[in-house]
Amino acid sequence: MLREFKEFIMRGNVIDLAVAVIIGAAFNQIVTSLTKNLINPLLGLFVGKINFSFLEFKVGPAVFKVGNFINDIINFIIIAFIIFLIVKSINKLNELTSRKEADEAEPEKPTAEETYLKEIRDLLKDQQVHQATTTSPKDESPLK
Repeated sequence: MLREFKEFIMRGNVIDLAVAVIIGAAFNQIVTSLTKNLINPLLGLFVGKINFSFLEFKVGPAVFKVGNFINDIINFIIIAFIIFLIVKSINKLNELTSRKEADEAEPEKPTAEETYLKEIRDLLKDQQVHQATTTSPKDESPLK
C-alpha cells in the first residue's frame, strides 16, 4: 500500500496540481495586497473612504459587511482578468505553434512558372533521349 501511495504521489499530474495550488495561494496574496494597498485607496479618492472593509450597515442585530464583499469582488475581477490574459497568451502561442507545424507538414505548391519550367525540362530530356536512340554510332564517328 505504501508503494502504491508513492506511485500515486510521484505521478506528474499530482505534483503539477500541488505546484499550481501553491502558486495560486501566493498569487492570491499578491492580488489581495494589490487590492488593499493600491486599488482601494484609488477608489477611496472617489468614494471618500480609503478602506472598504469598514463599510457596513446594520439591520437589527445583523451586521452586513459590504466593504469586505466589495474587496472580494475586486480581488475576483483582478484574478479572473489575469487568468484570462494568461489563457489568451497560451492559446495564441499554441495557435502559432500549430500553424508552424502545419506549414512544415505541407510542402509548398509550385507556382505556375515553376510548373511550366518543369514541363520544359522534361520535354528537353525526352528530346535528348529520343535523339540519342535514333542516331546511329556510324553518324557520330569523326572519321567519315
